Amino acid sequence: MKSNNLKYLFFISIIYLLSACSAKKFIPEGKTLYSGSTIKLEDTLEIKNRDGLKTMLDGLLKPKPNSKILGMRPNLYFYYKSQREKPGFINKFLGKKIGEEPVYFSDVNVSSTKEIILNRLDNNGFFNSQVASKVESDSTSKTTKVNYTINLASPYRMEKYEIERDTLDSLALYSEIKKSMDQTFFKKDARFNLDAMKAERTRIDNFLKERGYYNFNGDFLIFEADTNAYDDKRFNLFLKLKNKVPEKSLVPYEIRDVTIYPNYSVESKEEYKDTTEFKEFKFVQNDVFFKPKRLSPYILIKPGNNYSPKFSKYTSRRLSNIGTYKFVNINYKENDTVTKNGKRHLDAELFLSPLNKRALRLELQGVTKSNNFTGPGIGITYSNRNIFKGGELFRLSTNFGYEKQFSSGGSEGSSSLQLGAKTSLTFPRLLFPINIDHRFEYSIPKTKIELGYDYLNRTRLYRLNSLTATFGYIWTANRFVTHRLNPLNINYVSLGKTSDEFENILEENPFLRQSFEQKFIAGLTYSFTYNELSDQSKKGGFYTNVNFDIAGNTLDLFGKENDEGSKTFLGLKYAQYAKLDIDTRYHYKLDSKGQVLVARVFGGIGLPYGNSNSLPFVKQYFSGGPYSVRAFRIRGLGPGTYTPADGESGYFDQAGDIRLEANLEYRFPIMQYIKGAVFADAGNVWLTKENEALPGGKFSTDFINELGIGAGIGLRIDIQGFVIRFDLASPLKTPNTDWNFEYDSPVFNFAIGYPF
Repeated sequence: MKSNNLKYLFFISIIYLLSACSAKKFIPEGKTLYSGSTIKLEDTLEIKNRDGLKTMLDGLLKPKPNSKILGMRPNLYFYYKSQREKPGFINKFLGKKIGEEPVYFSDVNVSSTKEIILNRLDNNGFFNSQVASKVESDSTSKTTKVNYTINLASPYRMEKYEIERDTLDSLALYSEIKKSMDQTFFKKDARFNLDAMKAERTRIDNFLKERGYYNFNGDFLIFEADTNAYDDKRFNLFLKLKNKVPEKSLVPYEIRDVTIYPNYSVESKEEYKDTTEFKEFKFVQNDVFFKPKRLSPYILIKPGNNYSPKFSKYTSRRLSNIGTYKFVNINYKENDTVTKNGKRHLDAELFLSPLNKRALRLELQGVTKSNNFTGPGIGITYSNRNIFKGGELFRLSTNFGYEKQFSSGGSEGSSSLQLGAKTSLTFPRLLFPINIDHRFEYSIPKTKIELGYDYLNRTRLYRLNSLTATFGYIWTANRFVTHRLNPLNINYVSLGKTSDEFENILEENPFLRQSFEQKFIAGLTYSFTYNELSDQSKKGGFYTNVNFDIAGNTLDLFGKENDEGSKTFLGLKYAQYAKLDIDTRYHYKLDSKGQVLVARVFGGIGLPYGNSNSLPFVKQYFSGGPYSVRAFRIRGLGPGTYTPADGESGYFDQAGDIRLEANLEYRFPIMQYIKGAVFADAGNVWLTKENEALPGGKFSTDFINELGIGAGIGLRIDIQGFVIRFDLASPLKTPNTDWNFEYDSPVFNFAIGYPF
């Protein structure tokens, strides 16, 4: 039945493509479709970045012709079909979603395009170039195209760039401009370029504003190109001020007073009467909402310093990153007073509008996993965003989950009960023996202390109690880079009330037994994240996350050897290992309508050594599931070519020391809040050492042939960033078999958020 559906879908697709050929029959009499234009550069000049010039000129060709797929125009075809008197539901729907209005040759203004090309060439120094055009029509296809031929003239090049001589010493401002020219974009022999001049003007404007020129504007600067001294298309470029520039634009401004309102509300009519001075700042708050001692380190705008847009931006970001405030507004007021050295004064006011101090969140979940575990979950989180009046964030959360496994061979009837509690306290500053907050201009690091407890009861198997304690730092180096360092990371795991069945499995698999016996994990973790996906101005963006985890080395200095030859600390066997993984993603926007191509590569390895023969169970790698290889159940791949016996699949998470994955996904819009996806995933986990209980699990040079590979389709409900995801995937290749599309064994994945 499913095979017939695939054939039917394939047949419909062929009909769809063939139907596009008939679009020309809808073209009105006397009109032809515009099929595009070409530009040819005819010259023998040696031009740097010739391809870039050609690309720039190609971008001037307007309008764009109708899009084509395999030489046909299906989007145009369905537009025509939707415009008929009785288009039908499908034609009307497709015409609305993918239809394109026809672009006729009559919509093209050839003479205007030639003028635009010449103007752009002039702006790039190719004065006196020539542009010719030739129109070609094809009566068979009812299309017309335009070919433009450009004879480039030799470009004008710069000999020198300087401030106009007769005004060099007339204003102090010129000495600042002269200093800025050490960082100029212009170089000798540079081609005349109007955009470069605009960029240079903006650069100088930013340079001056950072030196206090609050009222200066880049539009006050003008360039003059002088060719009189040369007869070989060279010029001198002079920079000067326009006439009648306002006097206040020519002097720097100094900060006089800085006033902060830590608990400001636009709606409140309460008068602020209580003013406290701390260091060089004035704090206005009737009751102490935020301690001045804690707030002042975030403020880089200080009396006596020149006005600086950079420090304003950094101050706003630092205050916003505390997590206490919803809005941060910085206003400057000009003051009539003048300093001894001729500077004018500015008064700065910082209005800080807080978020609700306390919050309570309730989460209800319904979980359905691809290993057939299903059940409800509930989570409650209490937050206090300013618990000690210094921006400290306190959180207390509890969670409960119950899952039961249905129809999975011999494991039917298994259940899982999970209880957990976690508390965390985040300080918006470094808790460190030495105060080094002042070293971080972009953003002050945060210190986070976290404690947690989890209880897991897997019926017919075991009970697992775990305690975690973490002390670490989080800081943002710039808008793309974030660091997380946990110098103290402790995990205590206690396995209890194991069943006879589970004990037999541990007896057959010593590596699995040891992974549970390592009760104590103490070490250091570090995470580096580079994320440019939030930069909407880029068509393509990278995301990279690197995690490093090392444990047991400090404990090894104090460990005592027991009768079994293993070392213990405080009577507990501890783990010793090093672990490194890298997750890299690339998002490429195919258009402005939401079509995106996403690629991901993940690689990770953990190496047990010293006191450990295997990684602790909680530190092992897994593959498969809605955020991994979606054609396989959660944690159901590997290790290597190992395949659990019938009835055991889904009984245990299949884990390894090495994990490799690759994903490719095409995302596209369907309706306003509904999006689709087509994807392919590949991955697996392996062991670093041979394990007789898991034959075929060790990593080898033939790992490529041991990948689990799958493909599928997805449907996503995306409402302003909240995503409910449904993915359906089937295996194309299992680790221990050759290629075999198992379309009759699809795996359904339900998840919140995008997979990567």
